[in-house]
Amino acid sequence: MIGLLKGKIVYKSDLYIIVDVHGVGYKVFVGTTTLSDTDLHKDEITIFTYTHVREDSLDLYGFIDPADLRLFEYLIGVSGVGCKTALGIFSVGKRDEITNAILRADADFFTAVPRLGKKNAQKIIIELKSKLGSTADLDLSGGGSDNATVIEALKQFGYSSSEINSALKSLKDKNINENEKIRLALKYLGRS
Repeated sequence: MIGLLKGKIVYKSDLYIIVDVHGVGYKVFVGTTTLSDTDLHKDEITIFTYTHVREDSLDLYGFIDPADLRLFEYLIGVSGVGCKTALGIFSVGKRDEITNAILRADADFFTAVPRLGKKNAQKIIIELKSKLGSTADLDLSGGGSDNATVIEALKQFGYSSSEINSALKSLKDKNINENEKIRLALKYLGRS
């Protein structure tokens, strides 16, 4: 599956962008907030993608921040919520607003999305409230993508959210690079 694209945006429409990666143009569906955050012909852009394969199509959905991609994957994991609907949620609000709406059980926030009724809005809240509670503890929003990359790497080693949270809190120096954070976190987790 295609998990990341790095290249120049050569075309933007209301629903998608086309990213030129070494001469191959990838059509990537993005939310309106991602569209407004991207510049046409920017030097280079990195987009984290979700590859959706169906019998008759292969679609890419893209996000600038890997934490947004993770939230998107949580949303499409809810039965009755497809990729287009989940992307529509990102067009109504940013990641922080979406998670706050889930944690506050604000169904009205989600009913502003086309094709998303009250019943599916309630399903999103019920199914994701516990998952996002643990994600909010990891502070994916303010720390930027540095911590999100570290968290993903530690999850690949099989550590739970609470173990990762403890390891990140143990890091004293916030100005170290990602590799060093991962190394120190693994060292910390190896002792506990």
